[in-house]
Amino acid sequence: MRNLEEVISLVPELHREDLDRWIRDALVEAAEEAGKATFSESQFARVRLICTLRYDMDVEEETLPVVLDLLDQLHDTRVRLHKLSQAVLAQDEEVKAAVLQALSETRRSGRG
Repeated sequence: MRNLEEVISLVPELHREDLDRWIRDALVEAAEEAGKATFSESQFARVRLICTLRYDMDVEEETLPVVLDLLDQLHDTRVRLHKLSQAVLAQDEEVKAAVLQALSETRRSGRG
């Protein structure tokens, strides 16, 4: 966990007012420890991502929620696909072959 001051010091381009607004707008989640805002490693990474989007890529403030929602959906899809892949790999060879065959047919038919 990183406290607010640490996050601001580790991300030089970050403005305190921006971070406060992102917390208020629920773009970033801050926990509270001893009356101070703290950030998990994943939320710290999200702050850095938002800084890149906002300061480096000039994504408008009003657009940030849409972009972040799409990135969250993509991340969730990747996690689910990884879990599905692991489940398929845990199956016997016949099931794995059937899944690969179905994927191959989907690609050939132009639906994938």
